[in-house]
Amino acid sequence: MHAARLLGDARRLARHGALRPFETLADVPGSARLAARLLRLGAGAPDPPQFAEGLKACGPAAVKLGQALATRPDLVGPAAAADLKRLQDDMPAAPWARIAAELDRALGPQWRADFVEISEKPVGSASIAQVHRAVTRAGETVALKVLRPGVEEQFTSAIETYAWAAARLERLGGEFARLRPRQVIETFRGWTMAELDLRREAGHASELADAVRAEPGLRVPRVHWQWTSRRTLALEWVDGIKLTDHAALDATGADRPALAQTLVRGFLAQAIGKGFFHADLHQGNLLLDREGRLVLLDFGIMGHLDRRARVYLAEIIFGLLVGDYARVADIHFEAGYVPPHHDRMAFATALRAAGEPIRGKDASQISIGNLLDNLFAITRQFDMETQPHLLLLQKTMVMVEGVAIGLDPHVNMWETGGPYVKAWLREELGPEARLADRLVADLRLLLQLPEVARRLIRQLPPESAAPPQPPEPQLPPPSPWTWRPFLAGLAVGLVLLALVVFLF
Repeated sequence: MHAARLLGDARRLARHGALRPFETLADVPGSARLAARLLRLGAGAPDPPQFAEGLKACGPAAVKLGQALATRPDLVGPAAAADLKRLQDDMPAAPWARIAAELDRALGPQWRADFVEISEKPVGSASIAQVHRAVTRAGETVALKVLRPGVEEQFTSAIETYAWAAARLERLGGEFARLRPRQVIETFRGWTMAELDLRREAGHASELADAVRAEPGLRVPRVHWQWTSRRTLALEWVDGIKLTDHAALDATGADRPALAQTLVRGFLAQAIGKGFFHADLHQGNLLLDREGRLVLLDFGIMGHLDRRARVYLAEIIFGLLVGDYARVADIHFEAGYVPPHHDRMAFATALRAAGEPIRGKDASQISIGNLLDNLFAITRQFDMETQPHLLLLQKTMVMVEGVAIGLDPHVNMWETGGPYVKAWLREELGPEARLADRLVADLRLLLQLPEVARRLIRQLPPESAAPPQPPEPQLPPPSPWTWRPFLAGLAVGLVLLALVVFLF
């Protein structure tokens, strides 16, 4: 069944010409090139390829992949990226009758009385849900998001097939085992299940609004909880221009390089500053409002990083910026990203070979293909396994850089984010931060001392349990009460000592 599904998807892609590029790529094995040609026989495959239509035919899971690739014209080419952008907000809409039935299931029939107006034609239709404009009885305009009918079943069957294929790939060993495709697919499954519950998305939107409140160039719409359920989400309506519409952006006089810098700094403020970040930042999920702020949309996929991972990430970025490859290598070994049997200096040299050619250059001067080839060679040489908990971060960084390049082809993402990373590291790892951490640790120790003293006293036997006097000539053992004043004095002394250390 799974093999049949994969073969069917390959045939659908071939029918739209989406496999044509693989027929001529030198890096593709000869058997795969031959299979790509055979799959399009008799299909009347168009030229140029219709990538977006091919992925649409394969279902919503394939569309998600296309949305990520649409942000990287440097990887797939400008023509393919322009075609794939249509997947971000130009999916075929479900009929209104089916959407109304979904609203009845989710909110009950009373929703019809809550709105004086609702557009039957969606203002946006993506792979998982579509959005309708509605006006409440109070006169407030909201964006009402509704899951597409049957989308859960489609995603479930597709992910089961991907998991089946991943398990067989991993059994081949070698490179496939190192990349851990089964864990990758399980991570993707977790993202998808969260994205299919719009209550989670509402919580994400509320939390992200708190995270970016201090960023003047970013904004998150307000949630209307009374019309939010597992299958529906109501958000404040925002009038704005999508970042995919470059002509409209230019017509407003928007400073596109400044917007690119705002996007990069805003993402780093989320990921490094708060450890909670929007993980689906493609062009279709960003608007420019009337005040010139970037509005974030679609909060189905979010990422979390603990403080340790955030420190590692910030130190890696800063190390690459200043060319401290030895420190970057040390961080990789400390985090366990590189097995300990490898040589740190050799790893640092490999990083230098990949990093030095791109330092100080903007995106238009960098060959992303060569850079990725170098990085993949490093991961193979040093047995670096895929880190599933970092996949969202890696995916989002690729997306953010792609969107930033679309706004400003000369942007340098790393140098743009450098001042923020440096300031954050100063706050988190500087002398003041270390002193604050020491004070907090000492205070926690001080608060534990009374409990330690109580445990010591509880372990002493009561007076009634004193052992009988042994016969002569042995001397009698000391009474437990002999030690109690000493132990009590010791506990008090420890408390006083801790107070002195803490205060002085």
